[in-house]
Amino acid sequence: MRKVPVAEAVGMVLCHDITRIIPGREKGRAFRKGQVITPGDIPKLQDLGKEHIYVWEPEIDLIHEDEAALRLARHAAGPGLYWDQPNQGRVNIRAEREGLLKVQANELLLVNNLEDIVMATLHNNRLVTKGQVVAGTRVVPLAVQRQILEEAESICGEPGPLLSVKPFQPLWVGVVTTGSEVYSGRIKDGFCSVIKQKIAPFGARVLGQIIVPDDPEVISREIRLLIADGAELVMVTGGMSVDPDDVTPAGIRATGAEVVSYGAPVLPGAMFMLAYLGHVPICGLPGCVMFNKSTIFDLIIPRIFAGERICRSDIVALGHGGLCEECEVCRYPACSFGKAT
Repeated sequence: MRKVPVAEAVGMVLCHDITRIIPGREKGRAFRKGQVITPGDIPKLQDLGKEHIYVWEPEIDLIHEDEAALRLARHAAGPGLYWDQPNQGRVNIRAEREGLLKVQANELLLVNNLEDIVMATLHNNRLVTKGQVVAGTRVVPLAVQRQILEEAESICGEPGPLLSVKPFQPLWVGVVTTGSEVYSGRIKDGFCSVIKQKIAPFGARVLGQIIVPDDPEVISREIRLLIADGAELVMVTGGMSVDPDDVTPAGIRATGAEVVSYGAPVLPGAMFMLAYLGHVPICGLPGCVMFNKSTIFDLIIPRIFAGERICRSDIVALGHGGLCEECEVCRYPACSFGKAT
């Protein structure tokens, strides 16, 4: 790579894209990498404010920005991802399917700590759609040292791919609705319809809904019966607060399930409960899930449908970013809610 005056560049190969920006109207590529400069290009380059350009003279220890970005993308992109061709030195990585984006955050820090390397991603555990850009990569100079690029490639592949998209599993879901007022028919349950709406995007199949009184023994029995009938996820609604008649947590514990957490540092969603009976997750859902647009439910459930087993440290980590701003127009998941992990 060599810097030459524009007026002397005729016949030489441009080694980088040149962008034209018209404020408020246009931003795009005026000259492409690899283009051979012609006499007619000289005034156009000068109109863009270019008095010098870089032309390509390959060096064994330098990797051109386009090749470097492609190599970074190939090494970073794991299952469920693909990449675009370079554009102005940048390569976008896209989701091949709908699913849960996984980012190895520690390795990402190591990559970006290398000189001249850039890798920007969406947050870990973000729901993504097919074709969505989830990351972009490039190098800062027009050519990067081979040794630096190879170190970045090594980090991207260890201990696993830097980025991946986990597909959602179409779990059979059982719903246990607690509350003597619902069981007696005094009021109509509105929780199950909300749950069905929220889990539909994951391909969930509802095995059934059981309405029970505020009785820990009955709650426990119906949870176990749903699991025996094939439920792969059980959601228990109602009775999750600390009122004397709210006995749902006791009913979940009575199944013999391993309680991961009762309570979560997430607002709304503090009274959430998660337990596992064998491999089947049992979620005690607080009332806010029915009334608020985004809650603890929206942070935890996608990970369960992606096949992850949630541990206490996962829930504890939600405190950083766990305060929903309850915007007038909800933009979740395109916001900071629950995005620190």
